[in-house]
Amino acid sequence: MISYLEFEKPVAAIDAKIAELRSAAGEDGSVDISKELVRLEKKSADLLAAAYSTLSPWQKTQVARHPARPHFRDYVEHSFSEFIPLGGDRCYGEDEAILGGLATLDGRKVMLIGHEKGNDTQSRIRHNFGMGKPEGYRKAIRLMEMADRFGLPVVTLVDTSGAFPGIEAEERGQAEAIARSTEACLALGVPMVAAIVGEGGSGGAVALASAERVLMFEHAVYSVISPEGCASILWRTAEKAPQAAEAMKMTAQDLVGLGVVDRIVPEPMGGAHRDPAAASAALAAALGEELDALAGHDSATLKRLREERFLAIGEGLAR
Repeated sequence: MISYLEFEKPVAAIDAKIAELRSAAGEDGSVDISKELVRLEKKSADLLAAAYSTLSPWQKTQVARHPARPHFRDYVEHSFSEFIPLGGDRCYGEDEAILGGLATLDGRKVMLIGHEKGNDTQSRIRHNFGMGKPEGYRKAIRLMEMADRFGLPVVTLVDTSGAFPGIEAEERGQAEAIARSTEACLALGVPMVAAIVGEGGSGGAVALASAERVLMFEHAVYSVISPEGCASILWRTAEKAPQAAEAMKMTAQDLVGLGVVDRIVPEPMGGAHRDPAAASAALAAALGEELDALAGHDSATLKRLREERFLAIGEGLAR
């Protein structure tokens, strides 16, 4: 069953009428409802298309956070094959907010790393809602270094509201782990492609997204702080989150213009949560194209491309 967002209420009302009509028609099909169904289904699709063609940054944030939106394990299932999970940071323990392992993307062997938020209460708690701890980022570093050693491209799927801010994470060196993970991305001698598939929040996202090519789903968001956090600092109230989202330029469309993101991956109408398989297919195709484009470059060239890319961010604003 679809969980509707606030701005989707008109669509929800039409879909409720469709369900009611089907129920009233009965299982024997004695009442012909085909014409009315076609009319209502078209109206629902038109309303959905109209709503998603004019989403505000705050509405895109809601879509990016949708509880049914696909996460790391969903993309592993639909976009990759032969996934072999690799765990542990060889220092403290295992962090299930950041997962990784060897995988195959349409015949290409890759090291796949990403955030996992979980899809129900129990799994969300187990995966800490996708908020990585130091051991998660140290695991990512270990896997990136392994990929570099064996000449495997690195693919990361970013979906986190931010790194875990708890005291225990700070005690175990959260800031240092994030900084070293970012450094490991920049030092890779193999191709690296990152994709913002949901939320890209703060250093917790950058630590897995400092690649030479950064992709972003059409309705994903990527920012230095959450809209609520920004609003709480600037206006002393989280109620100003919609205004903060507008000011932060956190949508894929804004970030392509700023040079923060290189490519927008289209989503199915109504968001990736309405058709995870189609969203996964679009992501896999985009990742494959980017990996193919980078395949011919040597280590020195890849590092130079990565450096030039980040130094060029925001150049258009300076002119």
